[in-house]
Amino acid sequence: MTETSLAARVAYALARQHMDRARFEVLSGDLALADLDAAYAAQRALIAKWEAGPRGPIAGYKIALTSKAVQELCGVSHPLVGAIFASSIHRSPATVATADFVRLGLEFELCFRMGADLPGKAGGYSAEDVRAAVDAAVPAFELIEDRDADYTKLEGPSLAADNAWCGGIVLGEATGDWRTLDLATTPVRLDYNGAVEEAVTGAAMGNPLTALAWVADLLAEQDRPLRAGHWVMTGSTVKTRFPATGDKAVYTVEGLGSVEVIVT
Repeated sequence: MTETSLAARVAYALARQHMDRARFEVLSGDLALADLDAAYAAQRALIAKWEAGPRGPIAGYKIALTSKAVQELCGVSHPLVGAIFASSIHRSPATVATADFVRLGLEFELCFRMGADLPGKAGGYSAEDVRAAVDAAVPAFELIEDRDADYTKLEGPSLAADNAWCGGIVLGEATGDWRTLDLATTPVRLDYNGAVEEAVTGAAMGNPLTALAWVADLLAEQDRPLRAGHWVMTGSTVKTRFPATGDKAVYTVEGLGSVEVIVT
């Protein structure tokens, strides 16, 4: 079986699983993926199917598995990337229904809007290289669709092929001047049903700009580079929550405002 035919078979199977709201399972048998190259080929085939359907065009990308502990759990040595569809972008304050997901997770991030293309650079981008290409930075939630996965049975290629579980994002307003902030140390605050947790923007990969550079390099290598107008989610700063009906979350990035979601 060629890689192209395997990618198409995996994409078809995953699209069907999503339609059937089936539980996430590691790909096996004649759908098993040998490595991340094969996984991203399958992901691109899945994205093409979804773009041609009701999800419509891509509006950006997300980064997954920024934690070393989670990477080790999934058998990979670096993060993963997935696409964000324009139809899955919500604006704060947002209401999100658990019924729209097999299982909804919330992650708490800084999201960049690109003001310029990043087509690739010999030797790779640095955090300083990509800084000039950013047009805006806002607090955001990622909506995770893990399809009730068993977290003791994960592996990187299957997760990557399934679009790194991106179920959408919720964007706050672009307030404040992010260029005046040290994004390695900017305080963040999550108020989840009245319980408060604090961290810093650098909790994900040390600096959100480092995450952006990593995403830009990977996507350029895969011939799907970041473009002006794309949104890029840079990784969660606190642990994922799996909300119940009635939950409310407010995530604040000091100097940049807040993003709010209510779960129904």
